[in-house]
Amino acid sequence: MTHSQLAVKRYFGKLRDPRIKRRKKHLLLDIIVIALCGVISGCNDWQQIATFGRSRLDWLKRFLRLPEGIPSHDTFERVFDRLDPKAFQACFRAWMQALHEALGLSQIAIDGKTLRGSAASDLKGLHLVSAWATANCLSLGQVAVEEKSNEIPAIPKLLELLDVYGALVTIDAMGCQKEIAAKIVERGGDYVLTVKDNQPALFAEIQDCFEKALEQDFAGLEHDSHTTKDQSHGRQETRYYHTIADPDLPSKEHWAGLRVIGMCCSECTRDGKETSEVRFFIGSRKAKAKVYGNAFRSHWGIENKLHWQLDVSFAEDRNRVTKRHGAENLALVRRLAVSLLKQHPDKRSIACKRLLAALDPAFLEDVLRVDGNLGKV
Repeated sequence: MTHSQLAVKRYFGKLRDPRIKRRKKHLLLDIIVIALCGVISGCNDWQQIATFGRSRLDWLKRFLRLPEGIPSHDTFERVFDRLDPKAFQACFRAWMQALHEALGLSQIAIDGKTLRGSAASDLKGLHLVSAWATANCLSLGQVAVEEKSNEIPAIPKLLELLDVYGALVTIDAMGCQKEIAAKIVERGGDYVLTVKDNQPALFAEIQDCFEKALEQDFAGLEHDSHTTKDQSHGRQETRYYHTIADPDLPSKEHWAGLRVIGMCCSECTRDGKETSEVRFFIGSRKAKAKVYGNAFRSHWGIENKLHWQLDVSFAEDRNRVTKRHGAENLALVRRLAVSLLKQHPDKRSIACKRLLAALDPAFLEDVLRVDGNLGKV
């Protein structure tokens, strides 16, 4: 594998180096590539990344310049803390954009996650709002939530960074805001937003609409329904989805593009105990209940395919990087690693793929060659 064969060079090669000239002992691109290779191969902090680099020095020399050898862990820490997260993420998004254009994009799930280990005595844990392509298992971008704030103002900033044209954007109740719905429609996407009592007027209107519709067996309404049944790990769950198109709601005009309201009734049996739950949602795309049911369910892929992997396979919550830029940039490297590992066709778990990358340089090379423009080069 030559230097020109690395997709990471194409997308990160023009990133501006934040260091002054006399401190540029190691090349910025070398530092980024070693960090990415290390994280893919099981490294979770700067010390481990530096150790990986020293152990793979001869292999890395095949496609990196390394004029002064492998940087120290302090160098990795300083450089990543000085990198502009917005510029770093722009390079990341270009790579992911190329991938999802090659694969096609249907649904984007948006959700937040706190890096608990990044908390310090005077700082809360860094909270990141991420976008996840559910069908393609690609992390599309992230925005850090400002200190003393929440996800609501961060979501529009994330949407500004994304190409959501033609996509179905799903967000939980925190993101059920008029401004967020309008932003998605403005950028050419559609939305599915969970509605809870943080929007009391809308919640009450939808609840009342469905109560009347059920009493009248949906007479005179453009209604559709869909049922799913799942059984796993000793749990049986049945979900009943109902949608009403073009509903007559007093506050409908305040929600850009609102075309559908929906209700999901779930009944779960586990260990002989039965539980039930009713959830409501709104959508801007006129589609069947099955489409909304699939989107509603697929949304949680961001939890079990991204956030769960980051905590369990990458030990993100235990990572003690507390400097804001360093923590944010390293989090982005982890999300890039998850995406690349999931694109690789090997059927092993993420944890096993990381171990294999550490043991077999040829497998690591194969993971690094995933590129939406050129395929495997």
